[in-house]
Amino acid sequence: MPEATAGESSEQGGLRPVGVIMNGVTGRMGQNQHLLRSIMEIRRQGGIELAGGQRIWPEPVLVGRREHRLRELGERIGIERWTTDLSEALADPTLPVYFDAQVTSARPEAVRQAIAAGKHVYCEKPIAPDVDTALELQRLAEEAGIKHGVVQDKLFLPGLLKLRRLVADGFFGRILSVRGEFGYWVFEGPEPRAQRPSWNYRAEDGGGIMVDMFCHWRYVIDNLFGPVRTVTALGATHIPERYDEGGAPYEATADDAAYGIFELDDGIVVQLNSSWCTRVDRDELLELHVDGTHGSAVAGLHGCRIQPRAATPKAVWNPDLPSDIDFRAGWADVPETDPADNGFKAQWELFLRHVVADDPFPWGFGEGAKGIQLAELGMRSWQERRTLDVPELVMARFGSEAGISGAEAAAGAS
Repeated sequence: MPEATAGESSEQGGLRPVGVIMNGVTGRMGQNQHLLRSIMEIRRQGGIELAGGQRIWPEPVLVGRREHRLRELGERIGIERWTTDLSEALADPTLPVYFDAQVTSARPEAVRQAIAAGKHVYCEKPIAPDVDTALELQRLAEEAGIKHGVVQDKLFLPGLLKLRRLVADGFFGRILSVRGEFGYWVFEGPEPRAQRPSWNYRAEDGGGIMVDMFCHWRYVIDNLFGPVRTVTALGATHIPERYDEGGAPYEATADDAAYGIFELDDGIVVQLNSSWCTRVDRDELLELHVDGTHGSAVAGLHGCRIQPRAATPKAVWNPDLPSDIDFRAGWADVPETDPADNGFKAQWELFLRHVVADDPFPWGFGEGAKGIQLAELGMRSWQERRTLDVPELVMARFGSEAGISGAEAAAGAS
């Protein structure tokens, strides 16, 4: 469907325009995953269909600090509305939704302003640098009666959707353990240039892989396997000096690798390694290996392979002779039944339905606070060299996060 202007949207094909303030879309994640692969793809598909034939039509307004970058981006994708004045955008009553993909340190104040302006708020994670600020934002949002959400993109990955179905179908029997590997080699610079921004490696700017990935691991573990009860973590800054975007050397003050062990109910043990200092020797950048009494699975971003108990070879340890078993040959691919959409786009569609049609959306700011809590406890565990319990968070509740679970919503979106 050809792109429509705001004036045309309400008349052509029963489109219902929804203005979206998009702050931080000149950055890597905000531009690629949220603007180009989510909002613009929703527009290309003709909007989001609602019951009764209407379609939600997102109308983005680009917000950032650099005028020339906003202008260039807008011209490239055909979006005319952009501004460097966030207050101006928040004062516009035709823009009911605020999205934030800024650096974490800048996010809380902008979100406070958006809540005060009565906007529904959707954010990248982490929603704040610390759990107290995250809980404050959750309380403010609930008291204001606005709808709020946080990105939980990995729940929508095709491989993890397949894994979730295996869990729901009882394929594993009793789940015993989960082992996960995530990461890749991020070049230090100056040549080749780093493929991640330099602030990721400065603790003073909110960088660090433990803060980044433990927020992901919290919602993945909680939604697929059960609530996290304890955490034992170790971080490391393996590469102490890197080069920034201008080719200048700087001290890496944040961790570039994090190693975590998490205990769940029923004795399930989850081990997850996250590293920007590892060369990949696996099928995908993320792999989760799940072992159960009745079978095992290895799930990545897209694929998922299984080995049931009946097909498990009887391995015998003999270091003196090479094994005659082809272990990889005993695994089978889980077939693709329902092709999954881009995870960021799928969650955007759910949030916009939540705003317009009041459909359930279980990933409010409270879920974001849980991720930050696990990251903070991981940092404490590393510093104190001990295992820590993960207590329940006390959050304001006025109904915005009620309804279906995150795993159920992600499965439905696929």
